[in-house]
Amino acid sequence: MNLIITCARHLEPETEDELRDILEEFGDSDADVIITNMSGILTAKTKLDPVNVVKKMKEMLLDEPWSIRYCLRIIPIQSIVETNIEEIEKIIAEKSNQILDNETYRISIEKRNSDISSQEIISKIADKIKNKVSLEFPDKIILIEILGNKTGVSILKKSDILSVEKTKRSMSD
Repeated sequence: MNLIITCARHLEPETEDELRDILEEFGDSDADVIITNMSGILTAKTKLDPVNVVKKMKEMLLDEPWSIRYCLRIIPIQSIVETNIEEIEKIIAEKSNQILDNETYRISIEKRNSDISSQEIISKIADKIKNKVSLEFPDKIILIEILGNKTGVSILKKSDILSVEKTKRSMSD
């Protein structure tokens, strides 16, 4: 998986169709879209760059607000690891060079179907990263998406994550 998509509960099939159509329009007709056993969560594996997909979907939304009806959030995932603290720590250590020396960061963890300790993950990662932390306005977000025994990890700018509702709201301001 390199995308996690959230939707309203019980609208997963409609969301799957919408996402397949969008990815096909962007040039990937073979995307692997899976409705997970977690309500309101889908994952997708696309051959396209996931950050680019989010960017194009945001442009699409700004162009035609009604073009995305079921996808609520689209989150690009850069790496997948087993859900255990050592694995998560290791992959973030490998990717932490994406945070430049003068940039601030924040660690965001979303857990589903897991009782792994968020606090423990945060303290182990924060010990290894020397940059300043900014909870309000970080330059980069270390995003840890835990879906049962699999964990998606990304280091992103806030703008790399698409929240359809927030984008639509910002258009009416």
